[in-house]
Amino acid sequence: MGPGFVGGPPPLDKKNIESRVAPPSSLSDLPRFFKELIGGFFSRLFYIFKMVWKTGKWILISLVIISAFEGILPIIGSLLSKEILNELQNVISGRVASEVSGAAFTAVFWGSMVMFLLVFYFIYRIINNLTSRLNSAVTRIAGEKVVRYVRVQIMQKAKEVDLASFDLPEFYEKLENANREAGSRPINVLSSTFSTISHAITLISYIVILATAPGMWWTAIVMLLISVPSAIINFSYKKKNFNYMRKRSKDRRQMNYYSSLVVNKDMVKEIRMFGLSDEFVKRYDDVFAKYYSGIRRLIVRENLWHIITTLISSVINCVFFAAIAIKVFNGEIQIGDYSLYTGSLTSIASTVAALIGISATVYEGTLFIDNLISFMDEKPTIVPSAEPPLPVNYGKPHTIEFVGVSFSYPGCSAKVLDNVSFTIRPGETLVLVGLNGAGKTTLLKLLTRLYDPTEGYILLDGHDLREYNVEELYKMFGIIFQDFGKYAASVSENIMFGDVNAPADDEHIRSSAEQANADEYISKLPHGYDTPLMKYFEADGVELSIGQWQKLSIARAFYSKSDVLILDEPTASLDPMAEQEIFNQFDRLRRDKTTIFVSHRLSSATVASKIIVLEYGKILEEGDHKELMEKKGRYFELFSAQAKRYISDS
Repeated sequence: MGPGFVGGPPPLDKKNIESRVAPPSSLSDLPRFFKELIGGFFSRLFYIFKMVWKTGKWILISLVIISAFEGILPIIGSLLSKEILNELQNVISGRVASEVSGAAFTAVFWGSMVMFLLVFYFIYRIINNLTSRLNSAVTRIAGEKVVRYVRVQIMQKAKEVDLASFDLPEFYEKLENANREAGSRPINVLSSTFSTISHAITLISYIVILATAPGMWWTAIVMLLISVPSAIINFSYKKKNFNYMRKRSKDRRQMNYYSSLVVNKDMVKEIRMFGLSDEFVKRYDDVFAKYYSGIRRLIVRENLWHIITTLISSVINCVFFAAIAIKVFNGEIQIGDYSLYTGSLTSIASTVAALIGISATVYEGTLFIDNLISFMDEKPTIVPSAEPPLPVNYGKPHTIEFVGVSFSYPGCSAKVLDNVSFTIRPGETLVLVGLNGAGKTTLLKLLTRLYDPTEGYILLDGHDLREYNVEELYKMFGIIFQDFGKYAASVSENIMFGDVNAPADDEHIRSSAEQANADEYISKLPHGYDTPLMKYFEADGVELSIGQWQKLSIARAFYSKSDVLILDEPTASLDPMAEQEIFNQFDRLRRDKTTIFVSHRLSSATVASKIIVLEYGKILEEGDHKELMEKKGRYFELFSAQAKRYISDS
């Protein structure tokens, strides 16, 4: 057993992430740059494919089939249009040459290949529309399933990561980015990837058509070459946009924070009374101004470059169209061929543009998926140090010992606890006393292993706390934090959350509420124990007072079958009479249990078997009420000052 360690991952190394695809500093770096760029792109793309495969195999299979159809159908449509136009030209030319009557010409028309081709074209249009609708339906359904999968993965990971991670701005950056992208990025990237495949099939087919045309093969090469600058611009600005979004993650969080404050139902009273709305609107606008100036500059510059490349491409297209028209005029090709070749040129230009845009979108999407990957790679350190981990002996008395425990929160050098040592024996009632910031709540977080000590160690029944199974350890404690949870659920469910793994027991729920003196007000609610609380989801949801919520949290503690009861300011929002009733109930509850109190009302300390006075993270005094009052030290000062206040108030 030796010094512990602070739970929590190392901070996000932005330099390391951005260097994965950092621009080359010289020509010699180009191979490495492209290798990292392509390798990173495909590794992230494979991550998305694997994620969607786990969501539903049918999604990938459906999209593969649909993308193949969408790639081939435009070519079929162009070839059918060409044949129809050529057949029409042949029929019209035959009429002019033979000067047949209108009736005879109509008969020739109906008997030609034109009607046969029109039937095929009609069937093609039906299949094309059906494929488009099917693609839309599959993408939407898949999107819902993928969002659910990603959200659950994020929630599962949030459940696993250390509490210390929530103290790090870098972690919030990962969490914010992962949550922001979960709703759309994965399925958008997947859909765009298959759209890229469809466009690639179409592009290759049109290139083959032009390559086989008399004297036209070189036009396809030119069209591909003039698309290169557009591709460079797209990919370059997608990367710049990604880097800017990552760099300005704090700005987005600030904007979300300020905008949510003004509409937060729990804050609206104070914000309205103090006239803070305008202040937060101003702060939002100030942050937005900085954020907007950069993103606007990127958008303007990107589109200026695109305008230049579009003008050049349009001029070249115009020249090619004129050259093909001359071939028709000279009788070298037919009108249907003109339609096919000009359509091919237009399609090559539009398909290349679409390919570049979609590929850049996929590339940008995979970069943003890095946020999700980074979050999902977060490794917890609050894990058992023993293999296999020790089981917790439930239902038995426990001895807890702090040995030279010190603790600093992540990213902060100041010690919240400094070389703290004491022992809690089975069945003892310990009260922690001290001013705000003395380290009382932090000590409880270390005891319940939400954090690990920076130095020293904590023993449970003679074994280091870190050797136990963490989930079993959590079940051993029944705890009410001073910032207890208020859940938008029914009254019964709020109480049952004290032991969510136990089967629902209405009798136990009611008795727990009675012990917490909550049954009196619960019975008066519109639906009793089935009354929904808070108005997040139900129009008839009831808003409880802070004192009523606190009684409900205490009922939650009564409902849990824990060996160690921890109460962090459990009666802070109750009046003295209600507080005394709760403590009388606790006297019955804590029989045969180890109990730890944190309370600023020192009247509760008089019944404790042990009192520890903390100041600036150190133990100042230790003993029972009588011993500490006889010492006339810090506890005596605090108790006497509080007693005088009660006497003067009365």
